[in-house]
Amino acid sequence: MPRLPAPPRSQAVAHDASPGSHSPGSPRQASRSLYKRETQRVRGLGVCVLPHALSPAAACVSSCVDSPSSSNRSPCLFPPEEVEDASEPTKRDRSHLESTLKLNEDKPADDFSGALQRLRKIYHSSIKPLEQSYRYNELRQHEITDGEITSKPMVLFLGPWSVGKSSMINYLLGLDDTPYQLYTGAEPTTSEFTVIMHGPKLKTIEGIVMAADSARSFSPLEKFGQNFLEKLIGIEVPHKLLERVTFVDTPGIIENRKQQERGYPFNDVCQWFIDRADLIFVVFDPTKLDVGLELEMLFRQLKGRESQIRIILNKADSLATQELMRVYGALFWSLAPLINVTEPPRVYVSSFWPQEYHPDTHKDLFLKEEISLLEDLNQVIENRMENKIAFIRQHAIRVRIHALLVDRYLQTYKDKMTFFSDGELVFRDIVEDPDKFFIFKSILAKTNVSKFDLPNREAYKDFFGINPITSFKLLSQQCSYMGGCFLEKIEKAITRELPDLLGSIGLGKKPNVLSCDITGCGETPKNRYRKP
Repeated sequence: MPRLPAPPRSQAVAHDASPGSHSPGSPRQASRSLYKRETQRVRGLGVCVLPHALSPAAACVSSCVDSPSSSNRSPCLFPPEEVEDASEPTKRDRSHLESTLKLNEDKPADDFSGALQRLRKIYHSSIKPLEQSYRYNELRQHEITDGEITSKPMVLFLGPWSVGKSSMINYLLGLDDTPYQLYTGAEPTTSEFTVIMHGPKLKTIEGIVMAADSARSFSPLEKFGQNFLEKLIGIEVPHKLLERVTFVDTPGIIENRKQQERGYPFNDVCQWFIDRADLIFVVFDPTKLDVGLELEMLFRQLKGRESQIRIILNKADSLATQELMRVYGALFWSLAPLINVTEPPRVYVSSFWPQEYHPDTHKDLFLKEEISLLEDLNQVIENRMENKIAFIRQHAIRVRIHALLVDRYLQTYKDKMTFFSDGELVFRDIVEDPDKFFIFKSILAKTNVSKFDLPNREAYKDFFGINPITSFKLLSQQCSYMGGCFLEKIEKAITRELPDLLGSIGLGKKPNVLSCDITGCGETPKNRYRKP
């Protein structure tokens, strides 16, 4: 039997950023590298190798390759069917994923078209007029579009580079070894914001096209500039899970990179997606637990969204039990100063990729953690309509508070103005020290606004620097004989219309049968006096 040539020592081995990536010196990676090198070299000679470092096959190949004397070599011959089994890594069973996310069910999705039409009607008639009149969009940079109201739940993936965010999406959608899979690697591979959504066939959409399409919910992204739109890409995939949810993969956080080097306002773009995400996965791996300035800024942006955050410690099967406990504690120690909540956040510990868990690890624990995370994802999908109504109601409350504050600033300005006063100096004094004129305290005293919902005082310095106070009208003047008062309409939406719509969804009623006849959701009106 001819002697097999030894592989060059300088030959580099490519590593993947999948959750199971290991250091080049680990036994698991060594067995894979040995298998890849030797199978290609000896297949033509009829020699077969199995990819297990401690198996007789690997030991046999090692002796064949490394023994300097031919007398010490033993033949490495295995049946052809054993070679075929060895050529493919063992894949993990996906039955728990399909059952938890209900991918095997054939029942049609719930029809919320009537409820969505009614929600749009409430927003356009009761909330948007006050929002536009007092220019709320210029305070929070958050304008709701029809595409956002009707959009599917959004799941956002954040975290350092090469922790397995793209591999996790590939695993959830079963895209590995298919033309649809996202590219992964040990180096920072994702430089774009990638939106994975449903479509009849595989299709890539440029960011410029996504921003220009008003039917989608991404048209407001155009305000971040053309440089960002070149870093935005959409991928349509014909997958059943994507019929109910949209995934957004983000560029990994690189602490030694400055904001200016990205060419677009990275934190502002992240804030836009955070404000609209229904679920936020913040992914770490055992090698990237340090917190730098960019990650610290990201957690500041997540403040107030703690209920939607899920922290994931990925690639957990690459560690022994003792090392895993140390890494788990180190992750908590790093994140403790960044998350200001009374209870510690839930950290999901597992390995999200299609390959089997590493031997001699806590497979049952990792599987239970994965199922818990999948149940959270399915809960967000099931509660899509309830979350959408709650989001619009929260937006309406913020618009109402903003209008009350602007009205109070304007009323104070009018009270302090005299015939000889300098209007600019008077208003500057009010803006610089609103507590001196009881601006915020009067809102708390005369309305049912919570002090925890009041916006930052500093934000109104910038707001009135762009929008002169004289360009606004008092709330008492925002009334008409036919349309009513703006403030009364938004308060009616907050206290009655939106809770009633939410209740009808919870009771399983169909607003498109009853409620739309009352509110007018766009259907053709019926003539009650015409004979059938």
